[in-house]
Amino acid sequence: MFISQAFAQAATGGGGPVDLFGFMVPMVAIAGVMYFFMIRPQQQKAKDHQKMLSQVTRGDTVTTHGGLIGKVVRVVDDNELLVEIGDKVQVRVLRQGLADVRAKGEPQKAKS
Repeated sequence: MFISQAFAQAATGGGGPVDLFGFMVPMVAIAGVMYFFMIRPQQQKAKDHQKMLSQVTRGDTVTTHGGLIGKVVRVVDDNELLVEIGDKVQVRVLRQGLADVRAKGEPQKAKS
């Protein structure tokens, strides 16, 4: 008696394109929300960080990812900076190792 009722209930359904459409719409909506709230802001932040790194010049006060705070003494090349972290203590730092530019330096005046 119970078996025949179970077979009768299982034979009634069949999903079709309606069920597939009902499944895909929420998935596309979730992907769109994830893009605008998670992926896009992260890409914008990375783009701003790259712009900041490319604009570092002599005299800027910078913070490294390691927590060192110093003043840029010289730009060695495209990838390295010479940063003074104390009196007569200078270290070479990769641009990618900078976390933040705390204060922009003033351009050095020409000597007359």
